[in-house]
Amino acid sequence: MRIALVFLLFVGLPIYAEERDTASRWGGSVSIQPTTVVGLDRYVRMWLKRKHSFSLEGQLLHVSLPTDSDAYAADYGYPTLSLGMKYGINRVTMHRGENQEWGMLEPVDYESRLGNILSVYGSFARPFFRTGHWETDYTLSFGLAYAHRKYALGDNADDEFIGSRWLIYFGAGLHATYRIAQKWGLKVGMEFFHHSNGALNRPNKGANYLGPSLALVYYPYYGKLLDHGIRYNPCFRKYWYMNLTLGVGAKTLDEDWQRTQFQTSPQEADYRRSRFHVYTAYSVRADLMYRYARRWASGIGADFFYGTYSAHIAEMDAAAGVRHSPWSFGLSAKHAVFYHNFSLDMALGYYLYREMGTSAKALEKPYYEHVGLHYSLQALRNLTVGINVKAHLTKADFTELVVSYPVKL
Repeated sequence: MRIALVFLLFVGLPIYAEERDTASRWGGSVSIQPTTVVGLDRYVRMWLKRKHSFSLEGQLLHVSLPTDSDAYAADYGYPTLSLGMKYGINRVTMHRGENQEWGMLEPVDYESRLGNILSVYGSFARPFFRTGHWETDYTLSFGLAYAHRKYALGDNADDEFIGSRWLIYFGAGLHATYRIAQKWGLKVGMEFFHHSNGALNRPNKGANYLGPSLALVYYPYYGKLLDHGIRYNPCFRKYWYMNLTLGVGAKTLDEDWQRTQFQTSPQEADYRRSRFHVYTAYSVRADLMYRYARRWASGIGADFFYGTYSAHIAEMDAAAGVRHSPWSFGLSAKHAVFYHNFSLDMALGYYLYREMGTSAKALEKPYYEHVGLHYSLQALRNLTVGINVKAHLTKADFTELVVSYPVKL
């Protein structure tokens, strides 16, 4: 009941604002999303049973209009920024039966369940087609979430998706909206979203959802976005810059999780435990970037990583006789997307040197990714602060706080 009232409030506030201001830039939407939890690899598909989930979502919408002289908004075709809340009702179950691949793990006599999850996030929706009746867009969303249930040996021992209450939320979608009245539209789309804790605890497989959506949209400003006679697009001077970044991150080890799950006797205190030591990870990056548009910059970079956990992994791998080093080095392709002081930073890299033991060789790919949301402080010469998640094939390696300083060349 409380969730429903909040969703109604998301729509009611912009309607009230529009009645007081005929040039309102605010709107709202409510949507339903039947989704399926996707098993991305064979390991997940071995214990994932029921996969169905259902979400209710409300969004508070805001746009800049052509009359606002906003160069960024004009470059993106006047996108929609939103504050959203999603409540996921999960009917997802998991269970490990008898299987030699589980090692010393003993199956439990019940099915574990993925709990309901509340997510709060910010979203950016860019239109790429707009007429009097139709609009199509893609969206990107980032935020935080809270899980009603998480992994626990006593009553949720096979939930390897979620290992902590507080989670990171990421979403992406593709939509088409049909204008059914002057201020109202019906929107259909396909949604993907993800919940995980960024390797800050274990387990952390992360839950990936995919499914359609149906939304009712209130957007009193839509007619004003169709005024093609108004243009504001000042010239942008292209330039090169060097971006220097320092990062301090945290992670728990998948090696500790594997040992306590599959290589520990049920009679031992560490058997299938739920709390793990948090290690520090450091990074230094130097990127040569070319900002060829107000919206975008691309380039290449050198990435150095230092993991304080290397010695612990070496102890566990002592019998294997493999090399270990706390240092890793890679080269990566970089891309940054800008909207005012915010930027979305992405990279795809390849390790030239990495010696993190037998588990890393077996599970990690030679390439890595990172994605981060950053904010530029203009008063400090555009010093940028943000949060990154570094991953291997979308599986989080660590979460870090970063500080970057761009030097224009």
